[in-house]
Amino acid sequence: MHIAPHDNQNRAIVDVNDPVVPLVYFNILRLKAGEAFDYRTPGYETCVVPATGTVTVETMGETFAAIGQRGTDVWDGEPEGVYVPTDAGCRITALTDTETFIAGAQFHETLRPFAVRADQIDKVQYGSDDTKTHRKIKHVLGAAYHDRVGRLLVSELYTVGAGGWSGFPSHKHDTDRLPDETRHDECYNFRFRPDYGSGLQMLQRVDNEPGDAYHIMNRSTVLIDKGYHPCCVLPGYEMYYFTIL
Repeated sequence: MHIAPHDNQNRAIVDVNDPVVPLVYFNILRLKAGEAFDYRTPGYETCVVPATGTVTVETMGETFAAIGQRGTDVWDGEPEGVYVPTDAGCRITALTDTETFIAGAQFHETLRPFAVRADQIDKVQYGSDDTKTHRKIKHVLGAAYHDRVGRLLVSELYTVGAGGWSGFPSHKHDTDRLPDETRHDECYNFRFRPDYGSGLQMLQRVDNEPGDAYHIMNRSTVLIDKGYHPCCVLPGYEMYYFTIL
């Protein structure tokens, strides 16, 4: 499912118990310096990640100051985030003008909050320049924090060079079939550089049958409930997407 770019007015783009992807949650906040936003997501653990700007995050009696160091866009520095436990109230206060992602996953235990700073981000690379599949992935909540979170995985993916493919070789996450596959819903939010760039998100829900294709633009959101899901960016542009599993 493709959700076109729009002003969500700080309301969840993918709310709790979404009919398509009930296992994940997604919101984008746009705050001016000095503004604050309070939220609580019953039944979902969350992660606060500034796309741009700097915020302070308060939850469960702890304060995590000056989270986020990026300026103009998601290419301008490394990500930072704060893990907010299930059912915990959270206040986000903007220290500068900010656009901030809130990612969530369904989980029914309450753990402890923590911050992930820029020097704690787990960075990996996949693919090759020859096949136009080279991309860099920055895990905010990945394997390094598997013992501190429930099921939430949060990453940022960047294509390398102008044009190319991601999500390749094709794979899926719709079946609990350990150790080869685990069940996850997915949510992506895309950005392009320059911002008038665009790309294509494919979604093949049934093996050996034609699937769907979505024209994705800057700030498009894509929901993936099942199936194989490669995507690509047009020649001449770079692509980023914020990923929630």
